[in-house]
Amino acid sequence: MPHRAPGSPGHSRQQFLSGKPIRYYRPKGSPDIRQLVDEGFQAFNAGRLSEACGIFSQKMLDPAEDTTIGLTVAGALTPAGLGGCVIEMMERGLVDFLISTGANLYHDLHYALNFTLHRGSPFVDDVALYEDGVIRIYDVLFPATVLLETDAYIRDFIVRSGLDGPIATSEFHYRLGLDLLEQYPGCEEHSVVARAARAGVPLYTSSPGDSSIGMNLAYHELMNNSRLMIDPNRDVNEVCAIVLAGKRNGCVILGGGSPKNFYLQAQPTLWEVYGIPKGGNDYFIQITTDQVVWGGLSGATPAEAVSWGKVNPGVLPDTVVAYCDSTIAFPIFCEYAVGSPNGRRQRKELVHKRDELLANLVRDARAAREKRASDASALDSPVSNVK
Repeated sequence: MPHRAPGSPGHSRQQFLSGKPIRYYRPKGSPDIRQLVDEGFQAFNAGRLSEACGIFSQKMLDPAEDTTIGLTVAGALTPAGLGGCVIEMMERGLVDFLISTGANLYHDLHYALNFTLHRGSPFVDDVALYEDGVIRIYDVLFPATVLLETDAYIRDFIVRSGLDGPIATSEFHYRLGLDLLEQYPGCEEHSVVARAARAGVPLYTSSPGDSSIGMNLAYHELMNNSRLMIDPNRDVNEVCAIVLAGKRNGCVILGGGSPKNFYLQAQPTLWEVYGIPKGGNDYFIQITTDQVVWGGLSGATPAEAVSWGKVNPGVLPDTVVAYCDSTIAFPIFCEYAVGSPNGRRQRKELVHKRDELLANLVRDARAAREKRASDASALDSPVSNVK
């Protein structure tokens, strides 16, 4: 990666924050982008991105397939302005639920609250930034006061909400989104969290304590003697219930990390833990810069996922990994999808169906447990032991 010594002295906070504001880019379905992908992206990772666009637009979005689509997001994508792509996909029904790092949802709140993040340089003096109260995410710069004021909003929301007990991240983010819509009308055009609440898209965080939202939840528990806490068991079961209910299941994975596994583990949870064989995911698309050779989950291929029961072994032709930077590839991917004949679907609004889907999971899991007990009893009976 490029690196050089810290920049020249004498920079001021005003100079650091003089770059253009970062805005959420909303794809519009450009015919030129579709032509570029179809005719120009022919080989190597351009070819893989073209393949991903085709699988998503022609197969996963095919109304006859009725695929339940999960989007997983890792890496600092909302600070880079990619939240607009997610908003457009949710609004059009092209994403049914989302699993994200908490940081992406936290930084999304800056846009909802009308704070400004700026384009900058990765080659600045970080000591000078610290002294001037400027935060850097590679080449994204913004005042430290943005963090403090966003934190204050989160803490005020938690108190205002009256929440006081275990809660799924989907429910917490839904309540947070509703509050944003009430407090800042129109912010759904600039916020993934607010748009998800409006569109009925559940938002999950696979490691909720690993973000500033989690940090402020911890503050509320400690300082206000609250019983509010995130219930990861509820998250696991809700995602399993969504996958179980899907006629077909597919994912679009940006980066990798814990959001990737949190989605993919639903299939092994169903067959390995609950005894409900679902068969694995039907579609798998990943955009990542990680590599399989390091042995980590982020770089693990869909072929490897077959051995875990995460991906249906019969659908490997409908899986693809494009080794690209998500900040480049995902906007192109979304432009292609939005401009396709299947560029709008009826929204599933799964956030309103979670209790029903959980009840179905409980029913099927209990039936599977009873069947296992019955089968074991039959094997142990005297009749079964007669030679």
